[in-house]
Amino acid sequence: MTKRILAINPGSTSTKIAVYEDLNPIYMLTFSHSPEELIPFKKVADQFEWRRDIIVNDLEENGIPLKTLDAVIGRGGILRPVESGVFEVNDAMVHDLRHSELQHASNLGGLIARYIGDKVGIKAFIADPVVVDEMIPYARISGLPELPRVSVFHALNQKAIARRYAKENETKYEDLNLVVCHMGGGITVSAHRNGKVIDTTNALNGCGPFSPERAGTLPPGPLVNLCFSGKYTEEELLKKIHGRGGLVAHLGTTSIPEILDRVDRGDLHAMLIIRAMCYTIAKEIGAMSTALCGNVDAILLTGGVAHSKRITDYIAGHCNYIAPIYVYPGENELLALAQNALGVLDGELAVKVYTSALPDDPANINDTSRPSKLREWLSAARFSNFSTKRKLSAMREYLRSWRKPSR
Repeated sequence: MTKRILAINPGSTSTKIAVYEDLNPIYMLTFSHSPEELIPFKKVADQFEWRRDIIVNDLEENGIPLKTLDAVIGRGGILRPVESGVFEVNDAMVHDLRHSELQHASNLGGLIARYIGDKVGIKAFIADPVVVDEMIPYARISGLPELPRVSVFHALNQKAIARRYAKENETKYEDLNLVVCHMGGGITVSAHRNGKVIDTTNALNGCGPFSPERAGTLPPGPLVNLCFSGKYTEEELLKKIHGRGGLVAHLGTTSIPEILDRVDRGDLHAMLIIRAMCYTIAKEIGAMSTALCGNVDAILLTGGVAHSKRITDYIAGHCNYIAPIYVYPGENELLALAQNALGVLDGELAVKVYTSALPDDPANINDTSRPSKLREWLSAARFSNFSTKRKLSAMREYLRSWRKPSR
């Protein structure tokens, strides 16, 4: 018996929905939201009722009553760190989505799904939200204890593409080491080791390549000076990092086709900036290959920017020595959501329970009166190091590779 699933993907200026019967789309629509429409809403959370009503009314008007749905799934938002998987939208999740410190349209996905689920008595889910956190402890530490690195990336699309690649190559995602790069308005590059993302860049307000609208990693000293220059408010500076940084800051547009057209017409500045973005992407791919100790089965390029062969070719030219490169243009996050919901309905995937818990504080790791998964991980790692003899052999081998050839 087929299952009817509603998938909801809210974006900053659009809301995408799709209704699937199993994995066959029977209805898809994108609602575009103009800046004028969004002006009345001071916070993203304030858009909840407005976007909810648009979706509900549209489905009813197009002959898809809510009561015909078997499940509803929304794109996950800015929550506490969670492992990868499918989560039922519970009360704790609703609270955290409504009161998230970081405003993001994806927060509305779970809220709208929960409303519809409650209205017709079906389960509401999210899957692989942007806060999926499988990073190894070393990857979390920055040079300041007040500023730990956090996992915020395009988990839904990256995981879906990684599993697609595994299926096409008749293997399991859990048996592969991959570097996956999602290139859209924000860009994330991640190291996938045996089904876990052990390290990743942060596309929201952190480190990584610059992108069409985000600044990426910036020189810290000059950034501090800029913060205290008196030229900008805090809100303006945050907007420069996320929303008005990257290509739009340099070239006044986020459109890759427009920039490439300018290059073709002899705009050397446009050529410099677009190549610089590709260069920063390639450097991060190299960094993530190091996180995998150089043992990389494939590099996967995905997202809307991957539609441009000129972009992917330029990136490949810098890092194709690492591993074979495969390109999966665009992203089909609605299909990925439906696949996860169907997996639950068919009993192939377990539903996980969201809890509003903070990660371990490294400063408390030696306090044995507190439970700590981080302590357990590091304690196990102490006894998995190479023996002294093996380390010396490795060092001698390393030094031998640098000897000058005899004459």
